[in-house]
Parts: sequence; C-alpha cells; structure tokens
Amino acid sequence: MTSAHGESFILAVDQGTTSSRAIVVARDGSIRGVSQQEFTQHYPQPGWVEHDAEEVWRTQLAVTRSVLRDQGIRPEQIAAIGITNQRETTVLWDRASGEPMHRAIVWQDRRTAGICEALLAAGHGELFRQRTGLVVDAYFSGTKLKWLLDTLPGARARAERGELAFGTIDSWLAWKLTGGRVHVTDASNASRTLLFDIRRRCWDDELLQLLGIPRAVLPEVVDSSGVVARIDEDWLGAPVPLAGIAGDQQAATYGQACLEHGMAKNTYGTGCFLLMNTGPQAMPSQHRMLTTVGWQKQGAATYLLEGSVFMGGAAVQWLRDGLGLVSRSDEIEALARTVPDSDGVFLVPAHTGLGAPYWDPYARGALLGMTRGTTRAHVARAALEAIAFQSAEVLLAMELDSGERLRELRVDGGAARNDLLLRFQADLLGVPVVRPQITETTALGAAYLAGLAVGFWSDEAELARLWRAERRFAPAMDDDRRATLLAGWRRAVERTRDWAKPD
Repeated sequence: MTSAHGESFILAVDQGTTSSRAIVVARDGSIRGVSQQEFTQHYPQPGWVEHDAEEVWRTQLAVTRSVLRDQGIRPEQIAAIGITNQRETTVLWDRASGEPMHRAIVWQDRRTAGICEALLAAGHGELFRQRTGLVVDAYFSGTKLKWLLDTLPGARARAERGELAFGTIDSWLAWKLTGGRVHVTDASNASRTLLFDIRRRCWDDELLQLLGIPRAVLPEVVDSSGVVARIDEDWLGAPVPLAGIAGDQQAATYGQACLEHGMAKNTYGTGCFLLMNTGPQAMPSQHRMLTTVGWQKQGAATYLLEGSVFMGGAAVQWLRDGLGLVSRSDEIEALARTVPDSDGVFLVPAHTGLGAPYWDPYARGALLGMTRGTTRAHVARAALEAIAFQSAEVLLAMELDSGERLRELRVDGGAARNDLLLRFQADLLGVPVVRPQITETTALGAAYLAGLAVGFWSDEAELARLWRAERRFAPAMDDDRRATLLAGWRRAVERTRDWAKPD
C-alpha cells in the first residue's frame, strides 16, 4: 500500500445512546475520519426512555456514507465493518416488513421495575445471577422484551410463529445492513439480555420460560470477531464483510487493549462503565457487580467484571439542558475550577435510579449539603465529583471480588477529556488514571475485532502495541481525606434510596 488512495481501512459503526457515529480506522490504529449525528430521545412517561429504531438506522446509514465521502475513501478500500452499540436497548420488529413493532426501549428505561420485583419476590434472582452473571434489573433486555410481548396485541403469538424478531441495536443494524438476510447478535450483547447462559454460551430455556419468551424470536449468537455476512452493496457501494460485533463497553475494553487478566478501563459517557478482564473464567461477584462476556473469538470467551453507573456524563447534560447552568457541556470544567472544592455539596445523580453496587430503580436524584454560600460553581464541581464517586464505589467493589489491587485505570469517553475529573478520580482511587492518545476506544475495539477476522491485523500483541498513553494522573490525596469524602458520598446516597418506591 504505497499511497493513501490505495490504503485499506476498517469502518467502525458506533451506535450510541444519543448519537450515531461512523469512524474510519487505519492500520496504525489512527482515526482517519469521524462523522456523527444526534437523534431524538423520547420520554413518554417518567422513567421511560425510547428511541425510534428507524431513525437510529437512518442516522447510522447517513454518517457511514458521509465519513467515506468526506475522507474521499472508496467502498473498495474498506476491508471490513465492525458494529458496536448501546447494549441493552431492545427492538422488536416484523420479519416480513422489517418494520419495528414499537419504539426501541432504551437501556435507561425503568418501566419493567415491577416485573423485576415480581421475579425477585418469586425467588428467581439467584438463578438469573448464576446463569447470566447479571442482577435482575430493568436495565437489561429480557424484561423489556417481555413487556413488549405482554403489551402489544397479538405479539407473543406472532413471536411464537416466528413472525417477529427481537434484537439489541447490533442485531437491528446487522439485519438492516444485510437486507434482512442475517438475524444475529454476538456473545457480548447476548450476555446482557437476562436470557443467555454465559458459561454454556447459549440461550437458556428455563429463563426463557420464566419470562414467557419464545425461542423463535431470538437471534443466532455468533463470535464477536468473525465474518458474519457481506452487507448489501446498495448501502455503501460494495459488499463489505461485516466481521465484528461487540457491545459498546466490551468494545471499549478491547480498544483500550485491556487484553490481560486484571486490566481495567472506565468509560465516561452518558453512563460510566468500569470493566475488568478476568480471563477465560466467568468470575461470580459477591459485591453486586456483573459478570459478563467480554468477547468471543473462535468459540472461546474472555470474561469481564462490570459495574454500571447510569448517570455519568448525563449528569452534566442535565445541568446544561435541565437547569441551564452551562450552555455547553465542555464549559463545566472551567466553572468547577472557580472554586477549590464542592464546599460539602453532594449531587447524587440518581435520576433514573442507581446502578452498581446498589441496583435501586426507585432511587432519585438529590442535591445535598447546600448553604446560602452555595453557588452554581459548587454544583458544577459536585456534578463532576459525583461521576468519580460512583466510579470509585464500583472499582472498590470489583477489587474485593477479584482479590486484586488495580495497578492503573485506563479511561475513555467524552468526559475523559476533563482533567479536573480525572485528577479527582485518581485521588479517590489511590491509583494512576491513564488517558490514551486515542480516546475513540469503543470504535477502536469494534474495528480491532473486525480487522482481526479478516487478517487486517495479525494478532492481539500487535493491537496492544498500538495503544499509547497521552497523560497519567497520579493520586495526591491522603488516605484520611479520601475516607472522609467517600463516607460523605455514601451518606448522601442513602438519602436517595427507595425515594420513588410505591407505597
């Protein structure tokens, strides 16, 4: 490949919670082009969050076409496509027409909290945890699918006849890209459904029966790295191989080159997702972390421990859109830096409940510790600190599960550009926080998985060599101060628990 014009690339389709993105990745791991488009968020009731699946597809196709056009890259130069996606978001569609039966129910949606309570009250919580590695929570896809089959007239009977298809966003995009020829998901996304036995790596009949979900509606589970199909030539102008699929947080872990046991990363996006590589063993959690499939290659799985925070960067978005505290999200750091600390103010962003380690769908957001001296700068600082507090609680629980002290935390996501946040995060954890040169790690992971499948990269050792640190944040806080802050945070969290629980 002697010229850029003849160079080959991997195209990463990165379908997120608030926007669709397409990223072109070169052989050296550099990003050659990015295109992004936001789409509509629907909130039909308090605690409900929906997306229009057709709009998701339209925006994803538009940015995929535009990034190639803008970079002057011909479709023939794309060696493979990798998909990464918002994970638990649930789509149900008609196989014949391809039309969605309902808006997609987003991972943040809490409408199935009652279904989860009933499953737990019936004593099924431990069975789900043992088989799936997950806690029974409205976060996951299985109860969302049950709600759709229960609610839409005739849906369950149609699903039993094989007329309907269920999938997370990866399945929906693969279906659309292949003109309905392929109904698949990969093991990482399947492991987020509450329907998948993560050790046998297959759909579990007992769990399907408990949720009333017919097998005929489910996608085939495939490797995260492997050629699934070629996309329809009409979409991009060439039948490019679809060769990689992974849920966004697993893809980010792969893109961060956390390929060895004990390595961990945290993504600061809409939510925060901290994942630790536990190798070929699915490690059960005693501290309410999730055990999940990281990726599957040639039938062999790598597992992760995961802690999920529902409101990370979304807390800053709320300050911008809900309160008008800032006009742009990137203004938050400068505002927070105008005060030395939060002056005892704690923001607990439990707007959509609390994730790990609490798993409380009825918690609600609170701003605590205010005085007459509290300013918007203190609130801004408290919001950034809340992101770090939530992540610290997850990591501390993860260390107890794994029995290992973390050596460093690799970070990515939009808020990872915030130096103040990362410095505070390092202080709370007591270990270095490391930001890579390339923070598009979710897209990189999808690209790496696809590229390995077609020989674009030779092996994981080559991928590990592509990773480079941009900045390390070393901890500087003393142990007493750290303990005091964490104790204050936990007191604040307790004030929010069960707030919206029905009497």
